[in-house]
Amino acid sequence: MIDGLGLDAFYRRRSATPGAQRPDADAAPPALAAHARADGEDTHALDLLISGMSCGACAWLLEAALAAEPDVLRARVSFSSQRLSLRWRGPAGRADALAHLVAALGFRPAPWSAACLQAETDHEAKRLLRALGVAAFGALNVGIISLAVWAGTDMDERTRFLLHWLAAAIALPVILYAGMPFLHSAATALRAGRTNMDVAVSIAILAIAAMSVSEAWRGGRFTWFDSATSLLVLLLAGRVLDRAARRRAGRAVAELLALQAGDVHLVQTDGSVRTLPVEAACPGDRVLVASGERLRLDGVLEAGQAVLDASATTGESGPRRFIAGEALPAASVNLSPAFTLRVTCAAADGSIARLAALMDGAQAARGRTAMLADRAARLYVPAVLCAAAGTFVLWWLGLGAPWQAALVNAVAVLIITCPCGLAIAVPAVQVVAVGALFRRGVLVRSGAALERLATVDHVVLDKTGTLTQGQPTLLPDPGRPAGVLCKAAGLARASRHPLARALVVACPAAVVPSGQVVELPGQGLKRGGERLGSAAYCGVAAADAPQGTTLWYQATPGVAAVPFHFAAALRPDTREAVTALRALGLEVELLSGDTPATTAAAASATGIAIWHAAASPETKAARIAALQAAGRRVLMVGDGINDAAALATAQASASLEDSTDLAQAVADLVLRGSRLAALPEAIAAARHAMHLSRQSLGFALAYNLIAVPAAVAGAVTPLVAALVMASSSLAVIGNALRAGRWGRPVTRAQQILG
Repeated sequence: MIDGLGLDAFYRRRSATPGAQRPDADAAPPALAAHARADGEDTHALDLLISGMSCGACAWLLEAALAAEPDVLRARVSFSSQRLSLRWRGPAGRADALAHLVAALGFRPAPWSAACLQAETDHEAKRLLRALGVAAFGALNVGIISLAVWAGTDMDERTRFLLHWLAAAIALPVILYAGMPFLHSAATALRAGRTNMDVAVSIAILAIAAMSVSEAWRGGRFTWFDSATSLLVLLLAGRVLDRAARRRAGRAVAELLALQAGDVHLVQTDGSVRTLPVEAACPGDRVLVASGERLRLDGVLEAGQAVLDASATTGESGPRRFIAGEALPAASVNLSPAFTLRVTCAAADGSIARLAALMDGAQAARGRTAMLADRAARLYVPAVLCAAAGTFVLWWLGLGAPWQAALVNAVAVLIITCPCGLAIAVPAVQVVAVGALFRRGVLVRSGAALERLATVDHVVLDKTGTLTQGQPTLLPDPGRPAGVLCKAAGLARASRHPLARALVVACPAAVVPSGQVVELPGQGLKRGGERLGSAAYCGVAAADAPQGTTLWYQATPGVAAVPFHFAAALRPDTREAVTALRALGLEVELLSGDTPATTAAAASATGIAIWHAAASPETKAARIAALQAAGRRVLMVGDGINDAAALATAQASASLEDSTDLAQAVADLVLRGSRLAALPEAIAAARHAMHLSRQSLGFALAYNLIAVPAAVAGAVTPLVAALVMASSSLAVIGNALRAGRWGRPVTRAQQILG
C-alpha cells in the first residue's frame, strides 16, 4: 500500500519503530458507519481514536493514505490526542471502508471520545505501575536474602544453597513480569534488525539472572538476583515518569478541545430552537448564544450588539463590544443579553481546533529529542555486546580457560558496562534540582524541562495576567467628589462587567439603589436619570475622554460626568524579575494581545524595550517560531488560553499559579504563589543543574574507560563488577545532591552596590 501511494522513499530511510503493530490487510473492517454524522449536503464526518501511533510519521502516513482517496475531503490527525478527523463526500457507510484502510496500515480505529482516550492512557499507566510495584516487592525481598548471604561469613553450604534458590524463586518471576516492557521492546527492535537501549538493558538483566542461576546450580558463593531486580526498579520508575509527562501533553490538547465540547442551540428557519452537538453545526447555521454562555464556535454577530469577555483567547484585559457583522472569537463568554451567531467554521476547522493543532505539532517536535538516546544506543549497545562476546571468546578459545570462567568474565563486562551511571547521571541531578525548586516555589513539570530552560537566551512575556494581576483596579483620584464612588458602586452591583465588579471592590459598603437598573450592552447602566458607563453613554465628547480604561458616572442629565480610571496593576516583583533576567544575560520582550497604548505603558513601567501589541494566538506562536528560526532559544511566559500555542512552541515555557488550567498544563514550569521573581531563580538553578549533569556524565564515561579494560582482563569478578557499578552510581548521586544548592541570580543593581 505504501509503495502504491509513492511513500516508500520515506520508509527506505527510516528504521522500524519498536512496538509498532503489524499491518493486517485481511482484518475485519470495523463497523463505524453508525457513528458518522451528516456534515452538509451529501457529505459526512467522523472522529476516530487511533491506537498504535508511536511518532509523527504515523500521523503523516495516515493523512497521506486517506488523502489519496478521491472522496475524502479532510483527513487530519492529532498525534497528542490520538484523534483522526475525517470528512468525505458520499454515504455514511463509507466510514467502514475508510476505517478498514486505517486498520490495514497497522492502527486500531475506534469512535473518538475523551473517555476512550483517558481509558487508553490509564491502561498503559496502570500496566507500568503494576510492573514497578512487582519489581519493588521483589527487589526488597531478594535484597534481604542477599544481605544474609553476604553477611554470613560462617554460613554452611547447605544454608547458602537454600537461600540462593529462595532468591531465585522470587527474582525469576519478578524479572519475567516486571521486565516485560523492556524485553518486549528489545525483541521488537531485534526483529526489525536494529538496537535500542532496551536491548542492552534486557541482555544485562537476563545475563545477570542466567549467571546467578548458574552459580546457584554450581553451589557458588554469591548470586546477583538483587542487582537484576534493583535495576528493574530504577528503570521502571523512569519509564513511569516519562509516560506521565507524555500523558500531560495529550491532556493539554484535550482540555483545549473541551472548551467547545457540548451542545449548541440551533435556530431553524421557522424560528424554533433545536439543541444539537457542537460537531453537527455547519457553516451558515444560526446559533442562539445565551447570556453567560461560552461561544463554542467561530462566527459573526448577526444583528445588534454584543459584549464578550475574550481575555482567555485574545488576551485583552477588558471586555470588548462587537457590532453586527463582526467576527466573534470562539471560547469567549457572552456578558450581554442573548444574541444570534451565524457560524463561519465547523468545530473541526475553527480557531480552537487550529490552536490544538499548533500545540500538538509543537509537542510532537519537542518529543523528537527523545530519539537521541536511541541514536546513541546504535553505537553503545553493539560495542558493549561485542566487548562481552569478545571477552568470552578470548578467555575460552584464546587463553584456554573453562567456559564457566570465560562466561564469568563476559558477564562481568556486561554488568560493569550496564548503563546505570550514564542512565541516572542526568535524571538524578534533575530530581534533586526539581525538588529544590519546588521548595522555593517553582513546580517543574519534568526533568527534561530543566535542560531546555538552561539553554534559553530570550524571554517573551505576556502582559495581562503575567506582568499584571489580571483584574482591573480603580486608580485613586484626589479630585473626585466625595460620595460619588459609593453611588456609582451601588449602581455597579447590578452588572457582571469586570469594570463594574472592580468598582464594587473599591467600595464594598455601597448599597444597591432602589428601583429597576437597566443594562444596555456595550453602553452601561441606568436607573432613572442616573447613568454609569461609557463616555458617549454619559454625554462626554470623544475629544474630552482620556485614553485608557474608564467608566463615567452621571448623577442626573445635564450634570458633568465623573470619570473612574482603571488599570491592571503590575505584580509587585515584576521590575525585579525583569532586572534579574537581564542580569542573567537574557533578552526580554513583551508580547500581548492588548491594545498598543496599554501594552506600551506596561513595557515602559517594567523597562522592557521590545514590545508587540494586538497579537492573536496564532501571531504569538508565529513570533516564537520566527525567533527560533533566527537561532534564539525562547522561554515563553503566559497565563491564558491565547498563550497555549506559544507556550507549546517555545523552547521552554512557564506560567503562574493563577493562570488558566490549560496554560499550566502546557507549561514546563508553574510559579507557585504567582511570584514572577522566582523565574530567574529557576533559570539559575537549571544552568547549575546542567553543569552538574555534564560533570556526572564525564565521570560515568571515565569510569567505563577504566573499568571495562579491567573486566576484560579478568581482574574483576561479577560481584566486584556489581559493587563497582553501584559505587559509580553512588558517586553520580552524590554529585547530583549538589544540584539543590545554587546561588540566587545577582541583579545589576546589586553588582553596582557591591
